[in-house]
Amino acid sequence: MTAPRRVQQQPAYILHHRPFRDSSQILDIVTRDNGKISLVARGSRGSKSRLAGLLRPFLPLKLSWVARSDLGTLTGAEAAGAPLGLRGDAMLSAFYVNELLMNFLHRHDPQPEIYELYRQVISVLGSTSNIAVSLRSFELELLSLLGYAINVDHESGTQQDLDPDQVYDYRVEQGPVAVDRAEGRLVFPGATLRSIQAQEFDDPVVLRAANRLLREVIAHHLGGKELKSRKVLMELHRGRIAPPNERKPESG
Repeated sequence: MTAPRRVQQQPAYILHHRPFRDSSQILDIVTRDNGKISLVARGSRGSKSRLAGLLRPFLPLKLSWVARSDLGTLTGAEAAGAPLGLRGDAMLSAFYVNELLMNFLHRHDPQPEIYELYRQVISVLGSTSNIAVSLRSFELELLSLLGYAINVDHESGTQQDLDPDQVYDYRVEQGPVAVDRAEGRLVFPGATLRSIQAQEFDDPVVLRAANRLLREVIAHHLGGKELKSRKVLMELHRGRIAPPNERKPESG
């Protein structure tokens, strides 16, 4: 019989939770030193559970558990910081960040740099008005840490620095390829790609280009899987900018 593995007071955040049996739940968690794991929190949905108010996303936690297999059992939890004031777009964006980690991280693969990156972006989302800027920076850093760093500083094949005046077709498996016509979903001026590399997102043109590029790169690495949280964000923003006569009537 495999001896149980016990972990005490591990810094962690809950990425996702779902009901399990009558009063329990299964938690998908990102931890600093143990990577992404899943735990059963027995009785935590019960009305008398002391954990009910703690086991929620975006609250920094210290968790303890015991595990004999891939699914461990939570044995203790305490808050390691104050709750973040996430509302509206900030909260939806934080759920998007959680969904990225759920899909990209492998179980039991410690990546403390990604844990720290997550901690930082969740904190920033609770206090910034530049949500899109924070997300684009996070996506770039996350892809780099995962080994999927985008190449936006030299031309594929020649390895020459990008010409600011040349237009390039960005091909996910190759990088920028020089083209003659500035047409196509992932065709950008060299100057724009270099600005994305430098994260010069104060320029709205660069920010929109980064959004388009990163959306395609992330979709590619996820095998085309659609992220629910990103779909909700996009639909909300379409509704806000659509002319009144183009908006769908609200259901009663």
